[in-house]
Amino acid sequence: MSETSAKSSAPAGDVRQFTVGADDDGIRLDRWFKRHMPDTSFNVVSRWARTGQLRVDGKRATPGDRIEAGQQIRVPPAEAPAPATARPKRERPPLSADEIDFAQSMVIHRDKAALVVNKPPGLATQGGTKTEKHLDGLLDALQFEAEGRPKLVHRLDKDTSGALLLARNARAAGHFAKAFSSRTARKVYWALITGVPSIEDGMIELPIAKQPGTGGEKMHVDEKEGLPARTRYRVIERAGNRAAWVELQPYTGRTHQLRVHLAAIGHPIVGDGKYGGPDAFLSGGISRKMHLHARRIRVDHPDGGTIDVTADLPGHIAESLGHLGFDVALGDALPLDEVKFSETAEGKRRAVTAAAKARRKERRGERRGRGRG
Repeated sequence: MSETSAKSSAPAGDVRQFTVGADDDGIRLDRWFKRHMPDTSFNVVSRWARTGQLRVDGKRATPGDRIEAGQQIRVPPAEAPAPATARPKRERPPLSADEIDFAQSMVIHRDKAALVVNKPPGLATQGGTKTEKHLDGLLDALQFEAEGRPKLVHRLDKDTSGALLLARNARAAGHFAKAFSSRTARKVYWALITGVPSIEDGMIELPIAKQPGTGGEKMHVDEKEGLPARTRYRVIERAGNRAAWVELQPYTGRTHQLRVHLAAIGHPIVGDGKYGGPDAFLSGGISRKMHLHARRIRVDHPDGGTIDVTADLPGHIAESLGHLGFDVALGDALPLDEVKFSETAEGKRRAVTAAAKARRKERRGERRGRGRG
């Protein structure tokens, strides 16, 4: 979440305005409230929606609406706290010894401000309908010596494995959220794809939107309504024309971006039947699981320096790469793209401001010229 998605600038008792952060792009509005205003019950949110007090970009909204990064959420003034006789908030059940051991076994980096875990495939980042086992439910096991449980600052799809950053305090959470929203954090993914792209080092720039009729659960390329999305890819090795092992670096953070982009250019990620259909599977003993892994994450540390962590491959991807004769060392030898300031959110904001200022200056010059004539 961005700083503006977590705080409201309105004084107490006034209508509050929030901006949807990049890490909340595509989630339901009721899920946003659960993340950022957990003390606001679903019944209250529903009542606000029924009475027209809850709005997104000025339009009436319902709890089930999907929201997008950059949208403005209008929330009514805070209500008086419920009386002491109200039913107490349900507490999280205590974790078993096995759950604690499992959660702590995922940790691959730990310092005072951050943790990085290597999330296994099949484990959801957060709960939802019919999703009872998830990383968010295991965070009590990762408190260690900190005062509270760590906080999620970005997500991975359930079937995507790899490096996931957690903040250990509110200050670090704000710092990392800003890094993700401004795109100064760098994420490197490895994927096994079907076929081989004709261009081995390229940029996919295709806008992405929610696919109608799927309830927002599936995305697609939409040239008219889609949000801008950019993915850098590089072919590391190829197995004839059958498959390729690629490195992916997302320059934007759209829901299912990597999966949608690779499928759109005709080379779906192996195991991604949702976007690639039958063409997403290889014969010859290659696993049918998703072959997408967050290999590396690099982000500035809130106390100075850099967090730069690499996550080992899960068994099925390591086996597939070995089966196809690929050398894992080749993937880590590729240099990491450096972020240009002009590509960050702050850089783009300054560029827009400068362009507007130049236009105003030009118009003033035109007016003076007409006066002299």
